[in-house]
Amino acid sequence: MTDQSDRPESRIQGKPTAASRTTLSHIMTGGDTNLLGTVHGGVIMKLVDDAAGAVAGRHSGGPAVTASMDEMVFLEPVRVGDLVHVKAQVNWTGRSSMEVGVRVLAERWNESTPATQVGSAYLVFAAVDQDGRPRPVPPVIPETERDKRRYQEAQIRRTHRLARRQAIKELREKRAADGFDD
Repeated sequence: MTDQSDRPESRIQGKPTAASRTTLSHIMTGGDTNLLGTVHGGVIMKLVDDAAGAVAGRHSGGPAVTASMDEMVFLEPVRVGDLVHVKAQVNWTGRSSMEVGVRVLAERWNESTPATQVGSAYLVFAAVDQDGRPRPVPPVIPETERDKRRYQEAQIRRTHRLARRQAIKELREKRAADGFDD
């Protein structure tokens, strides 16, 4: 884990992972279905974004906006009558951004069987001030070994996001220099 004490925002009191962790639960109804009769992926994605946004706002102490959604994975279909639980936590923080990890679980509303993981996602949020400009966020303090692993994995995802963004920028610049107007 990287030492965060040399970061300028380290003067902001750090917050433990558990301080902003949350669960959003929602029962799926007929209005949530797609043409196949299962719950529409966009409904699940909205719940994911809602839970992650609540966590980002709690952690940052104010407004935070979705900057990106990475790796939204649907593992199992969700059905009408499923009680969906969206569990979210801050995995990593930068100067003004946060990665929020989300697990989506589903269980039948009228059964006492354990919930099954049906999806997961990683979202990046930017904390913003009243004018919409980036503002510093408190460092996240991983508490458990699982939190530390998630922090380290989030750093890897960030490195990959930045490298991908740079490679695409360079490709576009090269194509423009070669006369392609994409």
